[in-house]
Amino acid sequence: MTTIDDRPERPPAGLLGADEADFIAAARTDDTARFAVLTERFRRDLLAHCYRMLASYDDAQDLTQETLLRAWSRRDSFQGRASLRTWLFRIATNVCLDFLEKRRDRTPVPIELQGAGGRGTEVLHLQPWPRSGPEDPYEQTVARETIELAFIVAVQHLPPRQRAVLILRDVLGWSGQQTADALDLTLASTTSALQRARATMRTHLPPGRLDWNGRTGHGLTADEQRLVSAYVRATQDLDIDGLRVLLREDLRFAMPPQPGTWVGRDEIVADWLAQGFGTGELADVSCLTTTANGQPAVAAYRRRPGARRHEALSWTCSASRAA
Repeated sequence: MTTIDDRPERPPAGLLGADEADFIAAARTDDTARFAVLTERFRRDLLAHCYRMLASYDDAQDLTQETLLRAWSRRDSFQGRASLRTWLFRIATNVCLDFLEKRRDRTPVPIELQGAGGRGTEVLHLQPWPRSGPEDPYEQTVARETIELAFIVAVQHLPPRQRAVLILRDVLGWSGQQTADALDLTLASTTSALQRARATMRTHLPPGRLDWNGRTGHGLTADEQRLVSAYVRATQDLDIDGLRVLLREDLRFAMPPQPGTWVGRDEIVADWLAQGFGTGELADVSCLTTTANGQPAVAAYRRRPGARRHEALSWTCSASRAA
C-alpha cells in the first residue's frame, strides 16, 4: 500500500492560500460540508487524471470518489505545505497505483491481428470519455485535458509507475522532485522512468502524433464535419462501397472488451459483410453523431425486423480512423 503526505511542495513564505487555510479549518472542526465544497471543484480534474491512469471511465469515477474519501480520512495530515490541488492529485495517483497493483487484468493483452497476421496487444478495458453537455461548467476544462484515445491507449502500455511519472511530468507539468517525492522515488529513478516512458510512448503512438499536449475544444473542423456526414450517410444507406471509399487502407478496428483487432480496410469491410451488414438484423441502421475523448465519433443503432425501436449496435467506427 502506498502512502502519501504533503511534504514535497513548499509555497512561498507568507500566509496560506485561501483554499488551504479553509481546508485546514474544516479538517480541525470536522466540517464535512465545507470539505465537500472545497474539494468538489477539483473532482472533474481528478476524474480526468484517474481516467488517464486507468483508461476506464467507470473505474475513474470510482477512484475519484475513493480519492476524496481518502483525503477526508487523512485530513489531519494536511499542513498546507503543498497546495490543496497538488495534495489531492498525489492521493489520486497513489489510489490508482494501489488499484493497478491489485488488478493484473489491466495489462494490455496479446491478441491476433486479423488481416495483418501476427500478434499485437490490445487494451480490453478501454472505455471512451463521454461527451459533456454544453451546459456543463467543466466542459472547457475537460476540453484542455489530454484524453485523446491515441494517448490513452499508448499510456496503458507503460508499467504503472512509469505511467504515473509520465502523466505527472508531461501532462500536469510537475517538476522532477515533486514527482519523485509524490511517488516515493529518487530523482534519478524518476528521470530514468520518464525517459523509458517517453521512448515506449513513441512506439505506440501513431506517426505524427508524438506530441501529447492535447487538442483545445471539442468542436469539429469543417473537414471533420464533412467526413462524419459522409460516413453517416453511407452507413444509413447501407452503402458498403461508399464506406470503403471513406476508410483508410491502414484502418484498425476493435470492439473492447471483445478480443481481436482487424487491420486493413478490405479485411474489415469483408468482416462487416460476413457479419451481415445491410441484411437481416442489420438492414435498418440509424446513426447519432457525437464526440468521444474530444474527437468525432458515431454511435450506430439497429432496428430488428418487426421491432418498433432502434437499439444500440455493438460495432461502431470512430470517424477519426477514417480517411
